[in-house]
Amino acid sequence: MAAVMFYEKPVLLNREAHKNRKIAPSASFAFASKANSLYLAGVEFIEACKEYPIVFTQVAGDKIVPVAMLGLRDGENLYVGADGKWGAGYVPAFVRRYPFVLAELEGQQMGVCIDEAYSGLNEKNGEALFDDKGNNTPFLQNALDFLNRYQVEYLRTDRFCQRLKDAGLLMEMNAKADLFDGTSFMVNGLMIVDERKLLQMADKEAMEIFRSGELSWVYAHLVSLSNMNRLVDRLADSKRAAGATAKA
Repeated sequence: MAAVMFYEKPVLLNREAHKNRKIAPSASFAFASKANSLYLAGVEFIEACKEYPIVFTQVAGDKIVPVAMLGLRDGENLYVGADGKWGAGYVPAFVRRYPFVLAELEGQQMGVCIDEAYSGLNEKNGEALFDDKGNNTPFLQNALDFLNRYQVEYLRTDRFCQRLKDAGLLMEMNAKADLFDGTSFMVNGLMIVDERKLLQMADKEAMEIFRSGELSWVYAHLVSLSNMNRLVDRLADSKRAAGATAKA
């Protein structure tokens, strides 16, 4: 599964070093073209389930995180076209926060980083990061507010995943794709909620999930699994297009 791969050169945002920097507007998502999965916050599930398979995977030891599957092969995002456009109605917050990101510093403090490799970072065109007095511009403040809201939802999602794990509700799932040309792809290391065990939960535990608002997340995740077929179709279309280009 993909890590924070498209942050090529993240550095701490600095009022002095970046005082003249601007962010030029861009409609291109080419920076995410190699991310075959992306982290999702639970609050995103309702919208994301309409577009992507949402599964769980284990990272950094025994930590469980939810991700949107964007491809079946390493380094391939089937939702980013050759023109850099995103081929779905909902774009995950993980992508929308770019080129900014929160990073954990010493003492569990959080710092704001910016990817200096971002093509839209310049000193001539776009939205300024700081004003003449060195204060945050409204553009930057909106970006920081978004990061803070994202972090709150990240922590809430972390607790949600721990709840699923502690309750024994997750089971392994391997995804296999058989394509028109006879090739097959297998994706391992995935987990999904076992609905049978969910329905067998004790009333107290079930009510806790219901009252937390997270039961809707669970069912959005389960509904999203039907998008696995759409992902396979995207891969097949991609291979057909590549074959047609090769013959041209």
